[in-house]
Amino acid sequence: MKYAILAASFFASFATAMAQPALAKESGKYSLQTGMDYNTGKYGGTQSTNILYVPFTGKYKDKLWTLRVTVPYLRITGPANVINGVGAVTTANGNITTRSGLGDVILGATRSVYSDSASRTLVNLTCKVKLGTASSSQGLGTGANDYMFQSEIYQATASLTKFGIIGYKIYGTPTGYKLNNILYGSLGGSYKIDPATSGGMMLSLGQKTTTTGSSRIEAIFFVSRKLDKAWKAQGYFLKGFTNSVPDIGVGATISYQL
Repeated sequence: MKYAILAASFFASFATAMAQPALAKESGKYSLQTGMDYNTGKYGGTQSTNILYVPFTGKYKDKLWTLRVTVPYLRITGPANVINGVGAVTTANGNITTRSGLGDVILGATRSVYSDSASRTLVNLTCKVKLGTASSSQGLGTGANDYMFQSEIYQATASLTKFGIIGYKIYGTPTGYKLNNILYGSLGGSYKIDPATSGGMMLSLGQKTTTTGSSRIEAIFFVSRKLDKAWKAQGYFLKGFTNSVPDIGVGATISYQL
């Protein structure tokens, strides 16, 4: 989902989370990734909040494990009641301000628990920890650590990879308001257009994080292209359908495998 991606997610989380053909048996691979995500929304209020999210991610992957660390830069222009990845935490809009700085550092570990070459099916288990490194006094984050546990299933054919995600997010205890722990999930597919290019979409759903908020529904459309053996680029467009997510968003990432 975008608020786990990425944003989030990603992905998006960006994201966070786009599907890639997940059955390759590569081991001991390091990669670096960066990009940008820009989204805007009113979150049930009358004033827009614009968020620029620039993550820097390092990843290690072997046959069973994938380990990630993401350190983001964050810039928010809008009312102080909107928190990145959460939405509006109070009903009062407040004055428009611009604040920027370090976002929440995210640590992630994924373990492959089932792989069947005959049916080309893969099941992963993932744990993520969002450290509360973004300044809560500036309204860049909650200031609390959050924990996410999810299962991911991929099923691939020659040209189509279908995937689903189901997870549970445990929020920390921020000062001044309460966040609900939530169930979330995604369904989507990635179609191989040619040997170097794939595209697809995912629909993400989640329970509401605040008492006055709404559930989370958003769709992400993406395209990914391998530029050569080491470089890969991806772009995406997000459309939100509820007051807890951005109205629209765009983003792009580029990764390099060492």
